[in-house]
Amino acid sequence: MEMINATVSFEKKTIRKVTRRIVPFTILLYIIAFIDRANLGYAALDMNEALGLTSQMFGIASGIFFIGYFLFEIPSNVMLERFGARKWVARILVTWGIAVVITGFVQNVVYLYILRFLLGALEAGLFPGIILYLTYWFRAKERAKTIALFMTAIAVSYIIGAPLSTWIMDNIHWMGMDGWRWMFIIEGIPAIMLGVVTFFYLTDRPEQAKWLTDDEKNWLIAELKKENETKIETSQSHHISKQTLTNPRVWHLALIYFALNMGLYGIGFWLPQMIKSLSDVLSNTQVGLLTMIPYIVGAIVMNLWSRRSDRLGERRFHAAFPLIFGALGLIGSGITSHPFLSIMMMAVAVAGVYSFYGPFWSLVTQYLSSSAAAVGIAVINSIGNLSGFVGPYGIGLIQDVTGNVKMALFFVSASLLVSSLLLAAIRKEHMSQHAGGSRDISAE
Repeated sequence: MEMINATVSFEKKTIRKVTRRIVPFTILLYIIAFIDRANLGYAALDMNEALGLTSQMFGIASGIFFIGYFLFEIPSNVMLERFGARKWVARILVTWGIAVVITGFVQNVVYLYILRFLLGALEAGLFPGIILYLTYWFRAKERAKTIALFMTAIAVSYIIGAPLSTWIMDNIHWMGMDGWRWMFIIEGIPAIMLGVVTFFYLTDRPEQAKWLTDDEKNWLIAELKKENETKIETSQSHHISKQTLTNPRVWHLALIYFALNMGLYGIGFWLPQMIKSLSDVLSNTQVGLLTMIPYIVGAIVMNLWSRRSDRLGERRFHAAFPLIFGALGLIGSGITSHPFLSIMMMAVAVAGVYSFYGPFWSLVTQYLSSSAAAVGIAVINSIGNLSGFVGPYGIGLIQDVTGNVKMALFFVSASLLVSSLLLAAIRKEHMSQHAGGSRDISAE
């Protein structure tokens, strides 16, 4: 009994050490990434008028980021696997930071489109790369909690970014430049600095971890190797890539993620303007402070829900069920005219959407071998993120036609329900030999 207790204690200590070393830093990177990706929504409060943007033009500017992201994400993830996370993530950070800074000097909508496309291309690979990177360090039974902790960065980025971005816009006008321009410049610099830090801080694999003792390192390597041996492997990497790309189950997961992300990015890019529309007297800073509320709720709920998923070892229900609440929250926000109720219903929507992520990505990594993961995760994320174009563009189009941005919430809520139904269609999960070294997810 004492030996068993000592073993459990050793395992917990090792996982705790790995978590402290890796997770906070990856969270920080993704916070910066999402601030730089989503700050266009705050800039729109002043930028749209300055550049003469219609709602539809803003929708295109928001969404074109994801075209570049889609085109370069799979190649970027393959490069990460080849060169290692330390070098490749550092490159991603430095180059996207430069693109954000340059956006502060944009003079018309065409240049804005170009820079947003370029930002997507340069950032591509960060998120799926980190998801892949976490599989190098954490066993399957710890992944939902770990991924949820990592993805808390999305909520935290809005909690930090909303008041910071709007405060900069209202208060910094150095050298006669508009506040929204300084917002891009100031918020792009941390990515460049963190890119340099990443090069020296990240450790590619457990084998290289000087911050682990030999016993800790050997135990972790053995555990991950033992787990990975239960997955179907092949030594032909080109065969893995081809078969993963043609695996219908991978595309099923990608479609689920596509429908889900219409809700995420629809909320993310348009929420500041939705809140602004609730009152004529709100300043940009006040809009930013109110925008924090749904994301604080979302950050708390997503972590509690993902811990429950890990504790019960269940993924499909834990990914599908919150989306129903997310859809109801969006519908409720769209039909109420009371500012407080509208923000509270939006908090329900954000909590529902964010609670999806930990269980979903744990489901994905559970069925992909390490050889297939680099391509499979990138396929799912890149296809899914194409909705980052469809969602914001669709909302902008609906607003131009109806004159009411809230009408678009019904369109976004429908996408969440579709994602939930697609998850429900996965009726039974089991192991079977399938393309690309992935575990099949069979609908019987």
